[in-house]
Amino acid sequence: MQHSQIVENMIHWALEKIGDSNYRGWCLSFIEDALEISNNIEIFGGDCAKESCDMYYDAIQFGEPERGAFVFYDCLCQSEDGIVNWGHCGISLGEGQIIHAWDTVRIDDLKQIEQLTSPIGEHPSYIGWVPLERVLSQKSDR
Repeated sequence: MQHSQIVENMIHWALEKIGDSNYRGWCLSFIEDALEISNNIEIFGGDCAKESCDMYYDAIQFGEPERGAFVFYDCLCQSEDGIVNWGHCGISLGEGQIIHAWDTVRIDDLKQIEQLTSPIGEHPSYIGWVPLERVLSQKSDR
């Protein structure tokens, strides 16, 4: 399947979830499901957005992300072990627009996401983006 078709399948699937609250707190699951379910493939990322971002660190780019890129933020969250950086992530629609799962699946401007407030009162902080090609090339070490 061509790269452009994979991107469009993923984005089409994600857009159909606008307003859905089932992914609240599961931003990484949302973007992985968008890619995997819509294209009948399996990818290998981390257990949270920040861990996946760290896995793709060699490919992190800055500025406005290309359409279909995975976009990452630092974001502190409450866990059983206290406050941890689980991060936050979304999919670039292009032109600075990101579809992501926060309270519901929604579209926000790249920088507006940094104004959202987590349940512990923290705000996400933009890290950068990873081209979809890099996500698709990740090999499982499990």
